[in-house]
Amino acid sequence: MTEPLRCAIVGTGAIAHHHAAAIAALPDAELVAVTDHSRGAADAFAERWDVPAVFDDLDALLADERIDVLHVCTPPVAHREQAIAGFAAGAHVVVEKPPAPSLDELDDMRAAAAVAGRELAVVFQQRTGTAAAHVRDLLRTGALGHPLVAVCQTLWYRDAGYFAVPWRGKWETEGGGTTLGHGIHQLDLLAFLLGDWTSVQGRLWRLDRETQTEDASTATVTFEGGVVAQVVTSAVSPREVSAIRIDTQRATITVEHLYGHGHEHWSITPAPGFEDAAPAWALPEVEEPSSHVPLLREVFRSLREGLPLPPTADAPARSFEIVAAIYASAAADGALITPADLAAHPTHRAGFASPVTDLRERGE
Repeated sequence: MTEPLRCAIVGTGAIAHHHAAAIAALPDAELVAVTDHSRGAADAFAERWDVPAVFDDLDALLADERIDVLHVCTPPVAHREQAIAGFAAGAHVVVEKPPAPSLDELDDMRAAAAVAGRELAVVFQQRTGTAAAHVRDLLRTGALGHPLVAVCQTLWYRDAGYFAVPWRGKWETEGGGTTLGHGIHQLDLLAFLLGDWTSVQGRLWRLDRETQTEDASTATVTFEGGVVAQVVTSAVSPREVSAIRIDTQRATITVEHLYGHGHEHWSITPAPGFEDAAPAWALPEVEEPSSHVPLLREVFRSLREGLPLPPTADAPARSFEIVAAIYASAAADGALITPADLAAHPTHRAGFASPVTDLRERGE
């Protein structure tokens, strides 16, 4: 393939601008068409990004345009239908997180990709950047010894206006609360670094917001190799931070940022007695921060060369399963959930609706 990949975007909200900017920055791709449920929003987006074609709906777009890659930037409830339509039209699909409202729907999307011989890439841009790649290599090669304990925090702030958007905060339209919508980013980076999970115990909390779903959650996650992680996700934390800490036999790894990380956000602190080894752990001299650009660059390269998706875009179910297990555990009053439990779960493969402990009554 010598011509640029022909890309289209469905859904022209805020996250779509990140896709458009990344496509514009990459010489082997071009944005040729967009659509949105609001024609006015689609027209404004097309004018901003100099997109030649705007359509009233996705069916019309796929019927009239030859698309190599469909970028799905809509709310999760629409992802399955739109991704399957893209595969049927012969396109690869890049879908924003969360990839679907349920594991069953994600299974349908993956099956449709396999039948069409196309690829499904999920956008978890926190996996990208030279620092994350370097730390992952250190952990996988054993340079830092065995990882032992971890902390994963997504402490964000979303006010009442955020939850006033009609589709937010409802199980049937958003699929879940802050765990699914926000915490999945850092959980995905944690799993990218540590590998496959082995058990989850979780609880959901409603602390302050008017929402059907949770505005905070807590969980304990174990990973293969015996790593235990404490996970806290919140939408009610005024001093916002996205943070991971991994303590290994020889060092402590930390990353603290908000929506994206560069080298300045990472540190590797040697354990006593391992100070002399620390220079070999230093981050690369050439830096690339995390963003949509390196993710789409590597995805497009794989598509053009017929290669498997890169580690930054593969395993679409890994962190999604951890999130699903948190909801399933909460529905069972904090019971331990394993991958085998989740694979045969009677309810939480089809949706994440779960009991939320409401602590808003404070006697004020």
